[in-house]
Amino acid sequence: MSLTFSVEPNPSPATEADREKVFANPGFGDFFSDHMVSIDWKGTYADGGEWSNARVSAYAPLSLDPASCVLHYGQEIFEGVKAYRHADGSIWTFRPQVNAQRLQRSARRLAMPELPEELFVESLKQLVSIDREWVPRGEGEAFYLRPFMISTEAYLGVRPAHEVKYLVIGSPVGNYFGTVAPVDIWLSTQYARAGVGGTGAAKCGGNYAASLIAQLEGEQHGCKQVIFKDPHRDDAIEELGGMNVFFVFGDENKLVTPELTGTILEGVTRQSIIQLAKDRGMTVEERKFTLDQWREGVASGAISEIFACGTAAVISPVGALKSADGVIAAPGDGAAGEVTLSLRQELVGIQTGAVEDRHGWLTRLV
Repeated sequence: MSLTFSVEPNPSPATEADREKVFANPGFGDFFSDHMVSIDWKGTYADGGEWSNARVSAYAPLSLDPASCVLHYGQEIFEGVKAYRHADGSIWTFRPQVNAQRLQRSARRLAMPELPEELFVESLKQLVSIDREWVPRGEGEAFYLRPFMISTEAYLGVRPAHEVKYLVIGSPVGNYFGTVAPVDIWLSTQYARAGVGGTGAAKCGGNYAASLIAQLEGEQHGCKQVIFKDPHRDDAIEELGGMNVFFVFGDENKLVTPELTGTILEGVTRQSIIQLAKDRGMTVEERKFTLDQWREGVASGAISEIFACGTAAVISPVGALKSADGVIAAPGDGAAGEVTLSLRQELVGIQTGAVEDRHGWLTRLV
């Protein structure tokens, strides 16, 4: 399907000086560009509906009825996509079609309408086109796009909403952790991010809300991230609060990552790393990987590196694993490993146009 987007420029956009002040220290998700995109949907989940009123307008607060379903039943989903400025000034994004397909899977799980893939990609183009000056030029920086969908119908009965709004906002961002040095992580033994039959494979806010208490626990122990395990599967490692995890077996030229069981989000970065590793001739295993295997692999030296990955951080080396039961030391000498840094350099290089895009993963936005 196709919709024509109306455009209402922000009457008071940021000045160049305003933007430069932001670019001096963008942080992550702290500042937002001048405009946003929105599309409305009406209908029923069972019988279908229609997308309409596609528009670009000034970034502004939303007006929601206090009875809007999203406020009471959490019917919402979202995505994370980055836009990169290449050396010639053009602006590209990385595998947006895969994000669009994941948004559709999330929509099915949350009983929400599925936004057509072409509308998803076009919504990104519309925002970047009008806010292109917000795309930073610094090394390691990008324009983070947040597409999201919320149920807006004012109705307190428990059923899928008949009115939904899809939006996209954008934010100039720097490095997620502020460094590529290894990050210590906290092992949650008390809390779970998701369960069998739940929404773990969907990208919805409830999963992240469920991880926050464990995240705070980790921060109290000097950790920037938390990782979850499944006590019903021999303490199988699952994922971090918002990132997938990989284990490097250097002597075997092998990567191991937890298998997708329905409780783990299928990351776009995860999928891309698997392909890049296979391109290098590495063996990649997607399988159950337990806490005991982590401990034994580090102790024996079989695990040479560990890294986490996601759209926000791209690839981040993992240091020690801390928990209430003790510490599993960082593998090797504790520094970021060669495979981790090499994969990160290749992936960022593809995204920024410095490395050949062999798989056709890039889509030009402007």
